[in-house]
Amino acid sequence: MDLEELLATQLLVQGNSGSGKSHLLRRILEQSAPWVQQAVIDPEGDFVSLAEEYGHVVIDANGTERDLEMIAARVRQHRVSVIFNLEGLDADRQMKAAGAFLNGLFEVERDIWYPMLVIVDEAQLFAPTASGEFTEEARRASLGAMTNLMCRGRKRGLAGIIATQRLAKLAKNVAAEASNFLMGRTFLDIDMARASDLLGMQRRQAETFRNLDRGQFLALGPALSRRPLQVSIGPVKTRGMGSSPKLMPLPRQPAGEDVQELLYALGPGYAPPPIERSVPRQVDPAGVLNQLAAATAEPAQHEDPFIEDELSADDRDAAVAEILSDMMEDPEAAYQAVAILYQDFQVRCRIKRINHVPDLRAFRELLPVARAGGLAQEVSDEEWSQAMLMASQLPDNMRGVYLLLARAAAQKEPCPTNIAIATAYGTRSTGRARWLLGYMEENGFLVCSSDLRGNRVIALPDLGWQTAPGNPDGADG
Repeated sequence: MDLEELLATQLLVQGNSGSGKSHLLRRILEQSAPWVQQAVIDPEGDFVSLAEEYGHVVIDANGTERDLEMIAARVRQHRVSVIFNLEGLDADRQMKAAGAFLNGLFEVERDIWYPMLVIVDEAQLFAPTASGEFTEEARRASLGAMTNLMCRGRKRGLAGIIATQRLAKLAKNVAAEASNFLMGRTFLDIDMARASDLLGMQRRQAETFRNLDRGQFLALGPALSRRPLQVSIGPVKTRGMGSSPKLMPLPRQPAGEDVQELLYALGPGYAPPPIERSVPRQVDPAGVLNQLAAATAEPAQHEDPFIEDELSADDRDAAVAEILSDMMEDPEAAYQAVAILYQDFQVRCRIKRINHVPDLRAFRELLPVARAGGLAQEVSDEEWSQAMLMASQLPDNMRGVYLLLARAAAQKEPCPTNIAIATAYGTRSTGRARWLLGYMEENGFLVCSSDLRGNRVIALPDLGWQTAPGNPDGADG
């Protein structure tokens, strides 16, 4: 194979499952690794083993589409060979991720148009001829990126090598741009006919594709051969994640009843999860009075409610914060009116011997911080004051949500779930939580985005903070 000629043209590999396509791609990658930069679009994580032997960097499809475009641009800038691993994503997200990454490789400045081999395994997934288990938006994005790679990529130094199981499932405008072909074992008439057309063979010669052994291909193209030539693929150093199945004897089976017991037995220490039922909070007036009576039955110097307590200002603030934290541990506290919460707060302050109890207005300012889980530990007081200032521009019942997001972003924690946001808002409706995020985004308080795994990321532009990706539908608040 003429590598320089291959960089100026494109290569199409076709063969049914088990024909040796992945082995062929691995052979090309291993032989050309010392000479040219490589990027592999790997939907099954089959090529990550190249990293140890040849120094490829494995990039998992995490982050937003904008993040992937930025990473791809840096790949070209620093001339690093990479494996773009899409394993674990569904078809729709694989297409969006591949489209974003290929666009990032394509849309770079002219001075970094270095030569690069771009290998796309299972190309029919990213340039399909018809609709499937993906949205039209994802199909257009992926197909557009694949078309750019094969039609316009050469001028930008990108040489596409695409492999597919079936030519009939691969978009024609993508396959037609290839000038080099390696056709492996194929059985369907429509695929054999199309392969013979691409190789310039007569239709009666199409039966040749059925007679090829695994690892054998018909080669044609300026980088390979001027006439169809049968080739066999040599050995490789690395191994893929998937391999051909081998026959293995079954283990010795126990008796029939023992097998059923083995299959249906629960694990050690298994117990069904407890059923949690929401119980309305009951306030016992007599119990509260008894608490007050016990608290006041102290030495005489504490009996006068107007005597100043001995707590310093910092200790008093810490005690108030502890009281609010204890109050928020009650699962029903999030859904109670502020007036009722304030009455409970006053009682707890008196029990703690705090004579200067914050008034209702101050309590309203403290409550959002408590609902957010307290102060952020990773930022300075000045930075948190800025977060408090931004929250003050929202209605009272929304401030706790903003501070909840700010606290998670400041501490680089996963984005709070819809349940956690709804609780901080004082509702059990996750729909209201989603509406609230939309309202804040429309008014410029935050920016919502999703990574390719469906996790939500929230950025607070006024603070310069951003949460880590988090599952919006998670059960834990």
